[in-house]
Amino acid sequence: MAQKPTAPRVMNGKWGMLYWDGEPVFEVSKFEATLKLEREDVDFAMQMSKDSKLTGYSGEFSFTIKKIFSRGQIKLANAIKQGRDIRCQLIGKLDDPDAYGSERLVLNNCWFGDLVLMSFENAKILEEEYSGGFTDFDFPDTVRVR
Repeated sequence: MAQKPTAPRVMNGKWGMLYWDGEPVFEVSKFEATLKLEREDVDFAMQMSKDSKLTGYSGEFSFTIKKIFSRGQIKLANAIKQGRDIRCQLIGKLDDPDAYGSERLVLNNCWFGDLVLMSFENAKILEEEYSGGFTDFDFPDTVRVR
């Protein structure tokens, strides 16, 4: 039976980290990876409810960073200009010292959907958003129920 957790055990995103091709991205402020499930409807005789069969998935990611470096432009823009489809690995890690453990997600064969070359707004802290897809993922570290 699981223990009743206390408030300090709730993970805080402050302890989240992103690694882009093994390089730590300290300026990350948000990271998300999602699976979009593809399903096909399945109907059975004598059953009014509609069921469904999983037929595939597509992986999507997004992250936001505080604008400090020209990292995205350097890594992506010139390759795109030359017609090369850059692929990378992204690793998200959440390691709150108060939590029951750490969680790590590895995304492989990641590609980017678009690249903002420059954007700014007067008197605002600048952030850059990146998004794209991936074909493979793994959870090398997870937090088990206690």
